[in-house]
Amino acid sequence: MVAEQAGAPAFAADVAIIGGCGRVGLPFGVALASRGLSVRLYDLNAVSVAAVNAGRMPFAEEGADEPLRVAVADGSLVASTDPAVVGTAEVLVVVVGTPVDEHLNPDLAAVPAALERCGDHLVDGQLVILRSTVHPTVTALTERMLSRRGRVVDVAFCPERIAEGRAMTELFDLPQIVGARTERAAERAEKFFRALTDEIIRLEPEEAELAKLFTNTWRYIKFATANQFWMMSNDYGLDFERIRRAIRQDYPRAADMPGAGFAAGPCLLKDTMQLAAFNQNKFVLGHSAMLINEGLPLYIVSRLEERFDLPSMTVGVLGMAFKAGSDDPRESLSYKLRKILLLKAGQTLCSDPYIEDERFTPLDEVLARADLLVIAAPHPQYRDLATDRPVADIWGITGKGTRI
Repeated sequence: MVAEQAGAPAFAADVAIIGGCGRVGLPFGVALASRGLSVRLYDLNAVSVAAVNAGRMPFAEEGADEPLRVAVADGSLVASTDPAVVGTAEVLVVVVGTPVDEHLNPDLAAVPAALERCGDHLVDGQLVILRSTVHPTVTALTERMLSRRGRVVDVAFCPERIAEGRAMTELFDLPQIVGARTERAAERAEKFFRALTDEIIRLEPEEAELAKLFTNTWRYIKFATANQFWMMSNDYGLDFERIRRAIRQDYPRAADMPGAGFAAGPCLLKDTMQLAAFNQNKFVLGHSAMLINEGLPLYIVSRLEERFDLPSMTVGVLGMAFKAGSDDPRESLSYKLRKILLLKAGQTLCSDPYIEDERFTPLDEVLARADLLVIAAPHPQYRDLATDRPVADIWGITGKGTRI
């Protein structure tokens, strides 16, 4: 899809991705390469760049290993730490992280700063697509920055919508939102994404920015509701999962009620706080959800303290990733649980089948040494735990109830 219109610059590649070796950028690049586009990945992480150029995924992503190997072998996908690669492609996609700071305020400059670092290599005529989840108005901020630099480019905000671990399915199956201020930018972005999906939804940039934040915040609030329901049930000695199964059975109006568990990871809390900041911190639901979800590790330990003599016990924490089946520890509440137990328990052992960490202990050893087990991430390996120790399982993965 390299530009062919009269007077357009000649580009060597179809797309370059800033942050291209991360958990969002790399599956996106692999998916595009699998559809015949030439892809260049720019990333500051030299270790990840080397792994990608060797045809190896630097993290787990189901279904990505073989298409990455093929794309690297045929030269359609190349990774680099050289910012000059961003000027070689007609389409430039930005997928850098957009964290909140220690005061839970969004970093409005993260995306513009990523482009500023590559500013000398931007080329007039490019289509710049912002794919990071951003505070509303960041697209406009980026447009102004590019204009000040004298760059004549089209800009669109097209949020990523995948669940980690399902990118190689969802990139092709899910509709793509395209937020653009001009018809030309919208048409170019739509044409680009039709390499992956036929279903395109057009919005204004600010509408698209809010659409992504509303999505993640809605999920965060739903998880907080389920966690509050679980705590209510647990306080009365009742099993929330039994109640949840009963109300969901053949009853579509409750079909979307999630189970209890840690609502964590790099997006949900962050994006809820971005939305709160956008609304001048007048977001009672969002802040309440944060208090419930972030307070869940403390609640669990306080309940365990009521039942057990924690100072005399060795507690095993099973699962340190932020969700089941993942090797991603970012913003996992398992680490918050670990910190609390380090203060409360005699000894704390942690284990995870997907994450390498010198502080962790093999599962067999944890099962042999622990007096009490807490399932912090519901990895499938924990479904059939062979142990006579008490198990705190708010997820219900062991099938033995969720009461603590």
